[in-house]
Amino acid sequence: MSHSHLLYAEDPEPSDRVPAGLLFVPVRSGPAGCTARLFRTPLGGRTAVAFTSPQRLAAALGGGQPWVRLSEPALRALAEPVGATGLTVDPRFTPDIPPAQPRRLPCPPPRTQALRAV
Repeated sequence: MSHSHLLYAEDPEPSDRVPAGLLFVPVRSGPAGCTARLFRTPLGGRTAVAFTSPQRLAAALGGGQPWVRLSEPALRALAEPVGATGLTVDPRFTPDIPPAQPRRLPCPPPRTQALRAV
């Protein structure tokens, strides 16, 4: 998937409350092989995302989403150099919201011929 999804999930607090053990991390194919998918929070920040089970990952991203197992420190080490300092575990994604349709405002009839915006 080439576009970012919005997340509406709280960051773990404090960082030691992240589940221990290996997490299920969504990945995508890249020129150098698999890379962790990064997402944006509702405020626009970058975050790494992980799940505590493959079922939770599939429920959020679909059954065809590839994943790898990584520890929390390993995922943070991969994500921080590219600006994702947060880690969101088991997020629930919001559906993409279509852009608002422009409303046509009533206008008086034009007195001269003008170009029409499309």
